[in-house]
Amino acid sequence: AVQEIIKKEHPDSLLPNLGGQTGLNLAMELCENGFLEKMGVKLLGANPTTIAKAEDRQMFKDTMEKIGQPCIPSKVVETVEDALAGASDIIAEMISDNADIRSRLRDLISAKAVLKSEAATDEDSVYRLYYDFSQSIGKLQGHQILAINRGEKEDKLKVSVGLDRELALQNVRRAVIKPGSRAMAFVRAAADDAYDRLIWPSMERETRAALTDTACEGAIKMFALNLRPLLMQPPVKGKVTMGLDPGYRNGCKVAVVDGTGKVLDTAVVYPTFSAGKKAEAIRILSGLVRKHNVEHIAIGNGTASRETEQMAVEMISQLGGGLSYAIVNEAGASVYSASKLAAEEFPDYDVNLRSAVSIARRLQDPLAELVKIDPMAIGVGQYQHDMPQARLEETLTGVVEDCVNAVGVDIN
Repeated sequence: AVQEIIKKEHPDSLLPNLGGQTGLNLAMELCENGFLEKMGVKLLGANPTTIAKAEDRQMFKDTMEKIGQPCIPSKVVETVEDALAGASDIIAEMISDNADIRSRLRDLISAKAVLKSEAATDEDSVYRLYYDFSQSIGKLQGHQILAINRGEKEDKLKVSVGLDRELALQNVRRAVIKPGSRAMAFVRAAADDAYDRLIWPSMERETRAALTDTACEGAIKMFALNLRPLLMQPPVKGKVTMGLDPGYRNGCKVAVVDGTGKVLDTAVVYPTFSAGKKAEAIRILSGLVRKHNVEHIAIGNGTASRETEQMAVEMISQLGGGLSYAIVNEAGASVYSASKLAAEEFPDYDVNLRSAVSIARRLQDPLAELVKIDPMAIGVGQYQHDMPQARLEETLTGVVEDCVNAVGVDIN
């Protein structure tokens, strides 16, 4: 029809911009098949090359993605089947981005989902309790979540979140399908695809992340709860104290400090080696007790602590009493003894002897001694290295500051 009009009217030019997309398509077709050139008709405005580039949807999409600009979901297709598949993908993405659908699924997951774990190896391990584990999301304990996460990280467990697929699909379909619509089956298939391919994998990751965040927050609170009483233990000040850092191979390190924490004497004994060595250790320690009038003994609770305690009891009995002992939490003592601060404070003492000094001082004034140690090195909770380190450090440092502020500082 347009060709007949041009043949009859013999126009000099054609303006393709008017008439919308249909007019533009007709003008380009007449130009491409050579009709306009044959009739001597020129296109006004943009030339055919520019129009072709502007109409190339794939080129436009590629350019937008290349420069990092948002682009409406689209796909260039050549067949009806490809067009339907592309439309299905677009609908699936729209359904996946629907905030109301995701909100409903979150509620459903909280109420109905379960966390499952199974063995990822035939080998026995500390995670055997979780080799065939299933628990509803709402009943999971923080320590279970952290244990399962670590087991998965160490390739001992396979973990997944389970939810009734049909129950979840009902929520998705109900939000997007219009009963009786001619496109009902098509939209239903797109909704199922959206759930399986886009929504559920995302929701499973989101659920796992939320469980981990909750578990970590609870663990960090427990760290803080455990640290406070450790720092606020009543001090045993003004008494000469003997610190014993137990050990097997390297022996038991000994340090005697006066009432102000000043080191008076040091030694190393080997009470676990043999009965003879035990008797020798008692003799050496008894001599230090008499020499410095020791009133209290602080025994670290680490390796060989029980054997060292038995030796101390025998020694006190042989001395006729008048001497008391206490088991002291030695967490972080090794970290402190190897630190720059300890080297500056005790440049003439071996690293092992510094830890014995620290143990003695912890009995005399726990807060004053423990504030020298990074609170994260004190070890007052589980899964410390799985926590968000910045958050854990902030919380524990806050507890230390609160304790110091509560007790106060002698500026003299």
